[in-house]
Amino acid sequence: MRILVVNPNTTRSMTEKAAEAARAVAGPGTEIIAATSQMGPASIEGHYDGALALPGLLAEIKKADATGAQAAVIACFDDTGLDAARSLAGFPVLGLCESALVTAGFLAQRFTVVTTLERSRVLLENLSRHYGFGGRAKVRAADIPVLELEDPASGALGKLRRQIEMALVEDGAEAIVLGCAGMADLAYSLQEEYGVPVIDGVSAAVKQAEALIAQRLTTSKRGSYATPLAKVYAGAMGAFAPAAV
Repeated sequence: MRILVVNPNTTRSMTEKAAEAARAVAGPGTEIIAATSQMGPASIEGHYDGALALPGLLAEIKKADATGAQAAVIACFDDTGLDAARSLAGFPVLGLCESALVTAGFLAQRFTVVTTLERSRVLLENLSRHYGFGGRAKVRAADIPVLELEDPASGALGKLRRQIEMALVEDGAEAIVLGCAGMADLAYSLQEEYGVPVIDGVSAAVKQAEALIAQRLTTSKRGSYATPLAKVYAGAMGAFAPAAV
């Protein structure tokens, strides 16, 4: 199996962290192909960053589709560009938020997503409702800029722990979902520390991608995710015209 793990921001160290988490859970016959977007923001924190990350993300999806990838994981918990990528790709594409929520739903009735900034909290609440988990999932923001997760001296881990502890007491959380790809390396240690399931979206998405490949399932091209219609795209978007797909 060949699975693309694509980071839709341009920070390579975050790509490496996601790829490491993916390889840690991938089966012995699975090759993880890591890719970093070549254009767009250094981190994705809210709707504006997410919108401008799409061209770089879709370019990597298109490239992987042409070189034999069998599935892709978008390594951003906002599920940046997920619907557009599913329309473009000829293979299954998974988002971290959807994958992590589905996994948490197998393990607990009530769970809390702990994410980075307040602006991301509202976005993830909307995604939780969209995916059907609005009544089971709460979302907390730890006031951590994404790139601070790369700095051990930033105090980010302490902020994350405080929100987890509050979720367990105040939310009655039975499991914790880590709401950022930059937290992927923390799941196992936090699970041991707090004694509840701690779900990392990268790991969850990779295992679900393997299951889809094994079942020979891919995204339906009838209706919502139909291949984009050929047409002219103007200006800098010309390279993304569906006629060239």
